[in-house]
Amino acid sequence: MDVLGLATGSVLVLDGGLATELENRGHDLSSTLWSARLLIEDPGAIRDVHRAYFATGADLATTASYQGSLPGFSALGVDGAVMLRRSVELARQARDEHGSGWVAASVGPYGAVLADGSEYRGSYGLSVAQLRRFHRPRLEILAGAGPDVLAVETIPSLAEAEALVAELEILQVPSWISFTVSGSSTRAGDPLDEAFALAGSCSAVIAVGVNCSAPGDVLGAVRTAVRASGKPAVAYPNSGEAWDAAARRWRGPSGFEAERVDAWLAAGAQLVGGCCRVGPDAIAAVAARVRGRRTGGLG
Repeated sequence: MDVLGLATGSVLVLDGGLATELENRGHDLSSTLWSARLLIEDPGAIRDVHRAYFATGADLATTASYQGSLPGFSALGVDGAVMLRRSVELARQARDEHGSGWVAASVGPYGAVLADGSEYRGSYGLSVAQLRRFHRPRLEILAGAGPDVLAVETIPSLAEAEALVAELEILQVPSWISFTVSGSSTRAGDPLDEAFALAGSCSAVIAVGVNCSAPGDVLGAVRTAVRASGKPAVAYPNSGEAWDAAARRWRGPSGFEAERVDAWLAAGAQLVGGCCRVGPDAIAAVAARVRGRRTGGLG
């Protein structure tokens, strides 16, 4: 299952925030589908952002399926399965035009489809069985669309990780699982070592780590992920700004600095990039750090 070459020690540069870059380009993403709405209305805009990230040095494109749900699409009279498959095809087109790279199909948490910031709390009140039933059809559709890997991301709790691990064991599609964290805990307050150990126990999971979290929380999480899971780490924080779900906007200062990547790599991260509010310029800087490490130019 080493589709990304991680077993050989390869380091790959992930892309940055898709939705926030679309917003920077003037698109209104205020609907509950967020960036997935453009799968219906303007798919070319999504492909253009994938192209931009590849052009700045990203090795991988993450699809616009994070907040896309079958019920959400159905409410608009649209076939959700078609839209989810389209998200993979758009990333694949950009990859093929670029001439190299990989496609990761984004699988967001249950909280993302509620569009109320619940993924930063993890307090859904759902059982593991209920979470499995929610995730199963979307996982099956995205896996069937033929991405190189599933990016199971922004997971806030052990309970949701347990549900996803159970489904991924059945699917046996290469995947990574990344949690959203606060300090040494998941957003729901679960110990990180337990969360990473659970995610790493899945035979389909090729990397474990953290995303959409403050940059300052990444290094400790990477160290814990490698130790607890025995697998390579994935690290792609947001800018450090906080999401205000009521106002539907990001607040606070940015703390994303490409120089932090050096320490993440030294700690065992092999997939590095950015999440919300981390754009193409920042990914270009990350790619430069990775290139420097590959050529011995950075200590």
